[in-house]
Amino acid sequence: MNTISPAINVQWLMAPSWLTSEPTLSTSSTSTNNFKGFILAVASGVFIGSSFIIKKIGLQRAGASGPRASTGGYGYLLEPLWWVGMVTMIVGEFANLVAYIYAPAVLVTPLGALSIIVSAILAHFFLNEKLQKMGLLGCVLCIEGSVLIVLHAPSDQSLSSVEQVWELATQPAFLLYVASTIAVALVLILYCEPRYGQTNILVYLGICSVIGSLTVMSIKAIGIAIELTLEGSNQLGRFQTWIFLMVSVTCIIIQLNYLNKALDTFNTAIVSPIYYALFTSFTILASAIMFKDWSGESASSIASALCGFITVLSGTVVLHSQREPDLLPVTDIYSSLSPQVSWLIKANGKTWKQEVDDDLFPDFDTILKHDHFK
Repeated sequence: MNTISPAINVQWLMAPSWLTSEPTLSTSSTSTNNFKGFILAVASGVFIGSSFIIKKIGLQRAGASGPRASTGGYGYLLEPLWWVGMVTMIVGEFANLVAYIYAPAVLVTPLGALSIIVSAILAHFFLNEKLQKMGLLGCVLCIEGSVLIVLHAPSDQSLSSVEQVWELATQPAFLLYVASTIAVALVLILYCEPRYGQTNILVYLGICSVIGSLTVMSIKAIGIAIELTLEGSNQLGRFQTWIFLMVSVTCIIIQLNYLNKALDTFNTAIVSPIYYALFTSFTILASAIMFKDWSGESASSIASALCGFITVLSGTVVLHSQREPDLLPVTDIYSSLSPQVSWLIKANGKTWKQEVDDDLFPDFDTILKHDHFK
């Protein structure tokens, strides 16, 4: 007993020093990485928020001289300003990608609320989409909720290879989420879009959001592969890395297509917050399933993050309540009527041809309007 006791005492005396030094280093490293992710996510929000406005102006210019993107036109591809917006968005998304390397998705994604504020303010000045006082309150709520989520964000997992990410991506729970996401996207694309795409903003943004959650997960995997490669562990020869790359490229193309349609059809100040709320919701859910972000976190931290997210959603609702209906151009209002139609009306045994500038008989005018706008 006496020979063991000194060893135990020595070990007990040395333990506090070892225990305190290691967590301090780990905590400091985590804080530094989270701070880097925070700065990059803020920069990303500024670029992406600006890109919404630049692309919107480009879409409007393209729509003035040809078919609009909301009706299937692709004339915006020839509009230089739209490409400026695309480059701005790419820069923002690249900053977002690097942010995912340093910080967990639960921290980075909610900071997208900054893009809402940027786009709403710029739309107020450049697109004449007025931001009312209640709209400002909605923006403040979005920011406050995001800050609350950031303060209670969990630490990121330490992964040593892309194979570990692949194992997380192929676990049954996440595969079920992927299957459900694809099913929802197909229903929205094949059934809902032809019927409700022009009138219900949730159709286009729903497609962008559910697909976007898969984009973030694949981009997170690519970011981990890049980080490990730069540290000396080459991940570019692993087939998993290229699968994640193909998934991310495919999802990004789908997102851009339907986001363009949403921007061209609906008010930008409404598209941004609703897209943010839906996109963040699905991304946090996907990250929680795949990376198990909240595993081991205290109930108070989870509850605080949930309150922050509810605050963000409340801000979105406030912004949505301030929506000003878009005024369609005259050409869009009468797009379903042929401009070459002439009317032959028989009255008192005589035939009268209505010209473009002629006034219709009051009774006939009433019937025409009733039939067309019924």
